[in-house]
Amino acid sequence: MTPSYTLAEMLRQADALAGDLRTLHGQALEQIRSLPVVGDRLAISRVYLVGSGDSYHAALAAQMAFHRLAGVSCEPLSALRMLEYGAAWEQDDALLSGALVIGISASGGNRRLIQGLERAAEHGARTLAITATAHSPLTQAADHAVVLPLAGLRPCPGIRTYQASLLGLLLTAVELGRQRGHRSAYADALNREVLAAADAVEATTGALRSRCDQLADRIADAPVTMVLGSGPGYGTALFAAAKLIEAAGVFAAGQDLEEWEHVEVLAHPRDMPTLVIATPGRSRSHALRVAARARGYGRTVIAVADDGDHDLAETAHVVLPALGTVREEFSGLVSHLFAGPLACFVAERLNRLPFTTNRP
Repeated sequence: MTPSYTLAEMLRQADALAGDLRTLHGQALEQIRSLPVVGDRLAISRVYLVGSGDSYHAALAAQMAFHRLAGVSCEPLSALRMLEYGAAWEQDDALLSGALVIGISASGGNRRLIQGLERAAEHGARTLAITATAHSPLTQAADHAVVLPLAGLRPCPGIRTYQASLLGLLLTAVELGRQRGHRSAYADALNREVLAAADAVEATTGALRSRCDQLADRIADAPVTMVLGSGPGYGTALFAAAKLIEAAGVFAAGQDLEEWEHVEVLAHPRDMPTLVIATPGRSRSHALRVAARARGYGRTVIAVADDGDHDLAETAHVVLPALGTVREEFSGLVSHLFAGPLACFVAERLNRLPFTTNRP
């Protein structure tokens, strides 16, 4: 039987995110601190983050945290790429002796991901599952698991599950850094920052709802929408595009800020909605330049930016605010919050329900 998807559930899930973060933070931290693979400071020198769809987007959003806060080489990979083309499988197995492969799947049933973890283990890598589902095929395939159950979860494009996956990844990065002696003195403070981000999530969610509702007509009337970002914001861009597709059946595409300037800048229609993830961080100044260039070419520019960013407010047609102070490594917890409500309101305008495009 096909699950019953509703737009109301998307809004309920968006409203649940701050509470989920507060509830899951302690559960996740307790599990992660008990992992032998995290506790052995000499064991891990590189990390592969592997998933499909939202899970892959969460991996991209978390990559910077592993680089900066854990001090390890980190590569996000889609499940198929990792399985068939990926992480040094055709090279010396010794290259994987210091590798941790983290498989991300809320359901725990991604077949290619499971096969990839099994293959990684055969080559000497250690494996960890991050999931919302206990006793799943993924948890059985991995050496260890972090399980973040979501009470009352109903069928919906991934909103709560995305945040849970991202939370598990970020806290794993912090704790891995602690054990490796990389920023270890700040690990407790960093974990408190992740928990404090729940206040920013709550404030931002409240501020976004009416703006997303007002913006929905522009997206619904357009044949295509672009979402642009870099760093953690690239994961957000892909996630947001996915929500528009899943919920409303509109064509949306996520792209890196720089790559857009080389390719999609040439695409019609000239007034296509272009969302730019421009929250504070290393790529914010470039995001501002891209927003200005896009507007100059006639695009309808929507900036996801700090609520006090006056430059972007003057450049964009619409600003979707991100409230609170959150370091860039954790910014994915806040920058994605517009995606669910905006996709919901676009679907409402088009009289569509989630996941109906490919059904009779």
